[in-house]
Amino acid sequence: MTDIAVIGAGIAGLACAQQLSQAGYSVLVVEKSRGLGGRVATRRLHGTWADHGACYLKPKGELLRRFVELLGDRDILKVWTDKVYELKSNAPIYQSTSSCPCYVAPGGMSAIAKFFGQGLEILLNQRVIAITLTPENTWRLTLESGNEEFTATAIVVAVPAPQALMLLTPLGESLLDAIFLDNLRSVKFDPCISTIAGYFPTSQPLPAWKALSFMDDADLAWIGLDSSKRPSPQQPHFVVHSSADFAQRHLETQDLQPAAQYLLQRAAESLSLPWLNTPDWMQVHRWRYAFPSHPWHEAVLSAETPLPLVCCGDWCGGNLVEGAMLSGLAAAEQINNQMRHLPLDNTNFLNIFN
Repeated sequence: MTDIAVIGAGIAGLACAQQLSQAGYSVLVVEKSRGLGGRVATRRLHGTWADHGACYLKPKGELLRRFVELLGDRDILKVWTDKVYELKSNAPIYQSTSSCPCYVAPGGMSAIAKFFGQGLEILLNQRVIAITLTPENTWRLTLESGNEEFTATAIVVAVPAPQALMLLTPLGESLLDAIFLDNLRSVKFDPCISTIAGYFPTSQPLPAWKALSFMDDADLAWIGLDSSKRPSPQQPHFVVHSSADFAQRHLETQDLQPAAQYLLQRAAESLSLPWLNTPDWMQVHRWRYAFPSHPWHEAVLSAETPLPLVCCGDWCGGNLVEGAMLSGLAAAEQINNQMRHLPLDNTNFLNIFN
């Protein structure tokens, strides 16, 4: 038995779990993947790392600015570039956007989540397949592996809204009213296909930019020279993100390798870098829930259930890392208000890492 079960170890889930744990609650985080961070993701391959999810942090609000400063002091983050270039089809000249530092982790963006998750009790590679309310008035969570179960007084569902909907709908309207389910159903996501491609060390010329957005391309959304984030890279490698329309067309395609190769071909043509079409190696990842296109307008979505049940994530109020952090903190406050009213300090939340 634990006080609070947090389903999902993305930034929102980790922020919520840290806040509640530091306040004195017992907290268990359950994550279906083998690593932390959700879409703040890094893949280890061919002797290097590649960030195939969130590519960099660009602090705008005070919370993320202080978080970036903290991680910079710990040598986890560094400035990657202060310019993200744009390419428009009707003006095939690179134009830089306003100068603003973009921060990355040389060891991979997943290092952010690893730092965020320190000290928490986390179950990895464990998928929650069912939630039920027991006669003893606790939440029972059933795991996919061997039908293992555990109980909690409160639940935070910190996964994309469509996944939360699939998990919570079986509770039925006897526990979850129709308005809550309709609100959850109203949240929509755009997909993305991410291609990671490595090239021979002799590949030339390398572009002058490190990050570039395609402003009105039907297939391409973004490309980054990911190897420039790494200390002493042995070969150049790029990460290419597809447009939402392209990803939607290929969302159910079983073999994504041809789609990934097509994205490289399009990038080679658009950027006048023909060698981009002939990688030394290539991997591809399907993000079914990449970017909230129709987010929920509040920081959390709470259910009026006999025991606390709160949904949070970057789809609550925005689609950035800072939005996920703020949503996680708001979920912690909501849960605490329904439980023991322990002291929480959202203003100085990051002090728990000092």
